[in-house]
Amino acid sequence: MFDNLSLTQLQQLWWILVSTIGSLFVFLTFVQGGQSLLNSVARNDLEKLLVINSLGRKWLLTFTTLVLFCSVLFAAFPLFYATSFGGAYWVWIIILFTFVLQAVSFEFRKKPGNLLGAGTYELFLFLNGIIGIFLIGIALATFFSGSSFQLDDYNHVLWQHPMLGLEAGFRFSNVTLGLFFVFLSRTLGGLYLLNNIDFRLALVKDLEKRLRKAVKANLTASIPFLLYFMFALVTREGFAVTPETGEVFMESGKYLQNLKAMPGVFAMLTTGLLLIFFGAIIARRASSTSGIWFSGFGSILFTLALFLTAGLNNTAFYPSHFDLNSSLTIYNASGSRYTLTAMAHIGLVMPLVLACIVYFWRKMDKEKLSSGEVSDFTAKEIY
Repeated sequence: MFDNLSLTQLQQLWWILVSTIGSLFVFLTFVQGGQSLLNSVARNDLEKLLVINSLGRKWLLTFTTLVLFCSVLFAAFPLFYATSFGGAYWVWIIILFTFVLQAVSFEFRKKPGNLLGAGTYELFLFLNGIIGIFLIGIALATFFSGSSFQLDDYNHVLWQHPMLGLEAGFRFSNVTLGLFFVFLSRTLGGLYLLNNIDFRLALVKDLEKRLRKAVKANLTASIPFLLYFMFALVTREGFAVTPETGEVFMESGKYLQNLKAMPGVFAMLTTGLLLIFFGAIIARRASSTSGIWFSGFGSILFTLALFLTAGLNNTAFYPSHFDLNSSLTIYNASGSRYTLTAMAHIGLVMPLVLACIVYFWRKMDKEKLSSGEVSDFTAKEIY
């Protein structure tokens, strides 16, 4: 099936697949968003257990998707993996460290004899929800703003800033995308909890009200950062590639031109944003619990559009503003044709994997999480 595809077609196919996995991960960060909301929406032990046990059903899906995303990047675009993970060292170390803190916190928060106390692990969950997502947004923003690296003749990365990737946080447009993803994850987290928890008992009605307010507040807070980033995106110079030679040069309005050249991507971008806002808006109704599906799918479309705008239409997806021709494209950063073809055949099992995720998600959420399941405050969390 894939043997007849050219190398260029395989590279484009794998960029689309990598982008899809990354976009699915952004949707699943509702777990991190819910964690960061814990102390602002939950006021007693029962409410905290409801929130943590609800998120505890899904946290492993987010972590697994992140690992899958990194693994596919390594296999399909090894030069990007080596350059970014080996050069922007501190960004990825901090991101991974916050996810380790998350795993530890879900495991040990209520263990008997816990020396650190539940509050310490709740702080760890908050740090994962804020710092981890913020840095992931900044890392994605560098696909458009560029990074400080140079590749030598042997493709060894020479990072040109002593902060090893953290310097990206000094660019305001990068920060705005990072903050947008933080508030987006908190919006998705609130919507997920509204959908997953049974609020029929009067005992937890106040939690429901606070969650609906949190969804509105975080969506509202995200708007200025989204507007600034999108304005910067469509007005900035972009890193264009000459197809025949692979030379990288700066082109005025490159990313706007990409959206014009790929109307399907532009449609995904606009539809995704509309769905994000629609899902949050309908959550204002007291009886509405379906907002997560609209906003969640919208977040996937929006992020997918960003990935495709960064990598397709002869664009350097991991540009270097220090040395333009060290910039990475899907063509010079990919594996060999043999590797991509073999992986494409293996990738045919992906629909089965997704079907398994949907199946187990439905099994876990067959019944909403009720206060009766966590009525014993010292009970072990449900996973």
